[in-house]
Amino acid sequence: MERLQPELTAFPAGPGRPADRARRVGDTVRRPTAFWSPAVHDLLRHLERVGFPASRLLAAGAGQETLSWLPGESGPAGWAKIVPEPGLRRWARFLRRYHDAVAGYRPPPASRWSSGPGTCAAGEIICHGDFGPWNGVWRGDDPVGLIDFDQARPASPWFDIAYALEYAAPFRDDRECTDWLRYPEPPDRRRRIEIFCAAYGVGVPDGIVGQVAAQQRFVLDRCADLARRGIEPQATWVRDGYLDTVRARIRWTEALRL
Repeated sequence: MERLQPELTAFPAGPGRPADRARRVGDTVRRPTAFWSPAVHDLLRHLERVGFPASRLLAAGAGQETLSWLPGESGPAGWAKIVPEPGLRRWARFLRRYHDAVAGYRPPPASRWSSGPGTCAAGEIICHGDFGPWNGVWRGDDPVGLIDFDQARPASPWFDIAYALEYAAPFRDDRECTDWLRYPEPPDRRRRIEIFCAAYGVGVPDGIVGQVAAQQRFVLDRCADLARRGIEPQATWVRDGYLDTVRARIRWTEALRL
């Protein structure tokens, strides 16, 4: 993620993702497609119809998709945006805005997502699946766009909430928060969870720590599965030891007492 300059691309590579997977060409972004791309393209067309600020699909074929460019900051710049409590609230409200935009969307039954095939069961929506601040497009302190839907899939809205909270609480030790995640002092995680949930419009459920750990385990299993199939960037992540990193994060989460 950090290898691309946020002013040059609104499609930064994810943690450990090769930076050349996305490149800006004029007012467009060119990215490689994958087996889940047709499902994501249908989702992007829905978001365009309802006016949600995501990149528009302009063309697809020959292993590449062309998307509209979203001007603003993204990638590493997003981390600092959610540290202040007003930014945390904006990010939570933006997630709710996305969930409201997809509330009535039902993909075709044969849709194939990065996590597997399927459409929405009762109580499910198409979650973004990777709702971290690096995938927001920011203008000043406001999130104005959402990018990188590669991990979108049918799930309870709580998957996206738990995923977002992993990075917004955050579920990281104090030293990582202050050394790397732009926090001036160790965060009050319980307060930040309460703020996020209130801004999204839900109460903090019992067992929120377990829900965060569950989504972490899902992310680990999905990454391992894609790597076994030779899909990049997950294959590179696994070779570089990413699964051990995620396992350590899961252990830290499970030991947390709020």
